[in-house]
Amino acid sequence: MMSRLLIQCLNTFLLIVILIGIPAVTSARFGNLLLSSAAQAQRLTLWGLAVVAGANGVFALGLIKGRKERLLCWKWAASFLVLLSIEYSLVHGYVNFDWLKAALEWVQKHF
Repeated sequence: MMSRLLIQCLNTFLLIVILIGIPAVTSARFGNLLLSSAAQAQRLTLWGLAVVAGANGVFALGLIKGRKERLLCWKWAASFLVLLSIEYSLVHGYVNFDWLKAALEWVQKHF
């Protein structure tokens, strides 16, 4: 029970650090001028997601003994891999949100 709680808390913390902390730390601003590159934040986010997914896989393969704990690590590894694939798709332009922008502009214009 305690090890599952530890796995949940640690992975949740890492998820917050990767998705919120890395972009916040890498976005250096001076007034309205952005001093850092978006590519650096994207690269760090991709690497962070990959490393944590791999670490969960390694823990599930051998370092965790309990069946429920191993399953929990596999679920977290799969979650990080899904996020990694989404981030990779966004970075490389396979997915975009132009449709959302157009929909919000239409709503703003008509309401």
